[in-house]
Amino acid sequence: MHYCDTRAANGPVAGLLPTSARIGTCTRRIRVVALLVLLPALLAACGGTWKTEYGDPLDRAVTSNWRVSQVNVSVPETLTVSDENVYFPRADIVWHGDPPGDRRAQAQRIVRDSARTATAPMRGGRPVAMNLTVREFHGISPITLAKAPSAVYNMAFDAQIVDARTGAALTPPTQIHADVPALVGEAGIAAAQFGPTQKEQVTGHLVAVFEGWLGIGPDVRGTFSSFGR
Repeated sequence: MHYCDTRAANGPVAGLLPTSARIGTCTRRIRVVALLVLLPALLAACGGTWKTEYGDPLDRAVTSNWRVSQVNVSVPETLTVSDENVYFPRADIVWHGDPPGDRRAQAQRIVRDSARTATAPMRGGRPVAMNLTVREFHGISPITLAKAPSAVYNMAFDAQIVDARTGAALTPPTQIHADVPALVGEAGIAAAQFGPTQKEQVTGHLVAVFEGWLGIGPDVRGTFSSFGR
């Protein structure tokens, strides 16, 4: 017994198909309809407000005397990692902007290189170290890049500046949130081919966040709404 009349949808020839073929056609159609019905609800459930936030920027009169001689980035082993190609991977580290590999090491390298780029112009007389602990580094999956209406790179870490010689704290530990909209759909596919790549998008934002926090660049704090994890 079957409950799907394929003749109305596919013409009179469809009615001549074997029952198993008609059932397969119906099943596929039901799956597509279910996806179209459920996807908006799923996206809505994962929508929200995102932010770039680091508290008050540091005093430029102070930071202009610093020279960042070390950037130390730790990525705790307790952070979860996912390479699943789904819309909203449930993990602390999600990254597809590099070839498959050690995602913790890739996230660490991006954060470290971004911090080094941001602090390169700081040529003051006091050597300091920037200590960073990654709390979240959540990029987008290939299916999100191709099909989602919007998406977010959401990153968070703890930051502190200490004296490079003595280890004395020069700033309190600071929670930094560095969320930024991701290019998706046609724009995302074009960016993957011609730039800015995922890594360039993330690195550019992190550089701006570090500069803003250190008081050596524009203040980029703000919020926005988007679908995301």
